Amino acid sequence: MKTEYLDKYPKTLLNKGTGFLSGYSHSLNPYTGCSFGCSYCYVRQMPVSTFRDAKWGTWVDVKKGAAEIFQKELRRAKTKGSVTIFMSSSTDPYQPIEHKEQITRSLLEIMAADSPDFLFVQTRSPLVRRDIDLLLRLGDRVRVSMTVETDREDIRKHFSLDAPPINARLKTLQLLAEAGVPTQATIAPMLPSSERFAETLRSIVSRVCLDDYYMGDGSGGRRTRSLGIHTLYKQLGLEEWYDPTAYHKVHEQLKQFFSEDQIYISQQGFEP
Repeated sequence: MKTEYLDKYPKTLLNKGTGFLSGYSHSLNPYTGCSFGCSYCYVRQMPVSTFRDAKWGTWVDVKKGAAEIFQKELRRAKTKGSVTIFMSSSTDPYQPIEHKEQITRSLLEIMAADSPDFLFVQTRSPLVRRDIDLLLRLGDRVRVSMTVETDREDIRKHFSLDAPPINARLKTLQLLAEAGVPTQATIAPMLPSSERFAETLRSIVSRVCLDDYYMGDGSGGRRTRSLGIHTLYKQLGLEEWYDPTAYHKVHEQLKQFFSEDQIYISQQGFEP
């Protein structure tokens, strides 16, 4: 899928943490739009997407001059109290264009020199391994949360064809953990998986977050339903996985390999 990239010059970078992210003082999005274009992405139903003529996944706004703006905003925010940042809430900070533009890295460089109280990095991209040097400088004030919705590559291709392969994400989690970067595997949104999923994750991480469409899309599942995702489950003969109680199955599997204090459900897994 071809993506159109547009240069934008924002006046602000930090947004107040609200709703699902109310535990954070701010959210931070290095880009607007996301070329991964996952079929289930709740951002498809948000104004940032619905007010655009182009289809979600086919456009990305690159925030030029982001580091200079962010540095000033971060300094200002720190004078007012604790600063906890979620990066990112409506885009992937490590989507392919980041290879070239390095907007996310420029923001991390600011934070490595002038650390917020906590930074949560949410991504599904192996590119995050490039910034291990900066992440280590943040010490225990950072956590990298890698989305691993399933361990089945065939399922991944049905739901998020343009997203990175599962094995590449798992390998990246392993590299981050071995380097000493705090990590978590995030099964969000939970997709159909194999019986070996929990065991696979346990060999790599000591913390997991489990979330689904009903708990995690900010509308009790309504945004996801309007995307027609149920039709895809039906076509695949996997309707039992599209149910508010389906996550219990994976939760029970996780409990065989992780202790209760290593398993986080929905919002609690994204908290500072």
